[in-house]
Amino acid sequence: MSSPNIMFYLLLIVVSVFSFTATSQPNNNKLIDDPKQPEGKALITQYCTACHRTNMITRSSGYNADGWQALIHTMIDFSNSPAIEEKIVSYLAKNYPPNDKRTPNLTSGDTEISFTTWHTPTLGQRSRDPIEAENGDIWWAGQRANLIGRIDPDSGKVKEYPLPDNAMPHTVTTDNFGNIWYTGNKNGTMGKLDIKTGEITEFPMPDKQAKDPHSAIFDDKGILWFTLQHSNMIGRLNPESGEIKLVTMNAPKSKPYGIKIDDEGTPWVACNGRNCLVNVDPKTMQLTDIILPNKATRVRRLDIAADGMIWYVNSSQGRLGRYNPDTGDIKEWPSPSGSQSHPYAIAVIDNIVWYNESGMRPDALVRFDPKSETFQSWAIPSGNVYAGIVRHMRKTKQGDLLIHQSSTSKVIRVNIE
Repeated sequence: MSSPNIMFYLLLIVVSVFSFTATSQPNNNKLIDDPKQPEGKALITQYCTACHRTNMITRSSGYNADGWQALIHTMIDFSNSPAIEEKIVSYLAKNYPPNDKRTPNLTSGDTEISFTTWHTPTLGQRSRDPIEAENGDIWWAGQRANLIGRIDPDSGKVKEYPLPDNAMPHTVTTDNFGNIWYTGNKNGTMGKLDIKTGEITEFPMPDKQAKDPHSAIFDDKGILWFTLQHSNMIGRLNPESGEIKLVTMNAPKSKPYGIKIDDEGTPWVACNGRNCLVNVDPKTMQLTDIILPNKATRVRRLDIAADGMIWYVNSSQGRLGRYNPDTGDIKEWPSPSGSQSHPYAIAVIDNIVWYNESGMRPDALVRFDPKSETFQSWAIPSGNVYAGIVRHMRKTKQGDLLIHQSSTSKVIRVNIE
């Protein structure tokens, strides 16, 4: 990669390096004054705080100089600007060395896994939400670089596809014809990449208040369902007609986030702003709220097991939850790393629940067996650093798991033995 525009890419660095988590606190932490390295703090203050709170630095798990440098190198090529890199690295290494403030509680067990990792080409893109296409290719969204990408896992070849201006894709999904769809999280569109022609078609939202398509999934009838988190809406797109219908959540600031479809074709939605799950009538789009017991509960994502159980991550409380839609019974289990572990992504494979603890460093992958009610967990690799984080996970046809490390722009397959 050629020499970067320093301001632009430093903004990308700080967004990714210091790792967003929903457990972040108000910005009441100040960077350390270091009179021997005033330029280091000045550079970070100048280029970083426009994008993130300073507690993303002060609450981090820290690194030595090699670690900070390795992390930066996953974001930007500083080869033509070594002086700036040296000042930033030196300041960070001295004032924010390694600590154990966010070390996960890893639990042992009998299941064996391995990780296959691909590095996405464009630095600082925050690759996320990988999904396996019918032909075995793996697709992902490179949100910050405004692209989607494809990996051939057999050959290792990787290709990236630039998107229309300001799309900033939040996720990707596939239709029954192998085409790739993405959510235009910043320009208020749904987008389709025709896999045969390479042509991209945009479907703009019919309501100017619908600004941020977020997560998306197709039902068995080929209808695309999606959430709009900050717009507080759920949408439905008919690809044949291009018609989009939107419905507003039952309560303000519910922040619909993850979405899945059950075996009867009913969408279920997670609330990231209120203590609820939402059932969507696929014909009328009428919404039914399932209120979760703890008012402080916030749910990033959910998944649906073969027996119909709705599994969800209680992200704000550090717990794993299960809702029985037949009986209304709700049960939760504390995650191994505790109340600050911030479970985020989730997938159910062969009635085993997988999720990650995004508040920990390294980001921990957790396996939960509902029959024995036991946990097992592993540190998710991200090179020589542990920046995280997994924001979505999905299963493959072979029963493995696709995850990512958005802060270091990696796509990972978890091979379950």
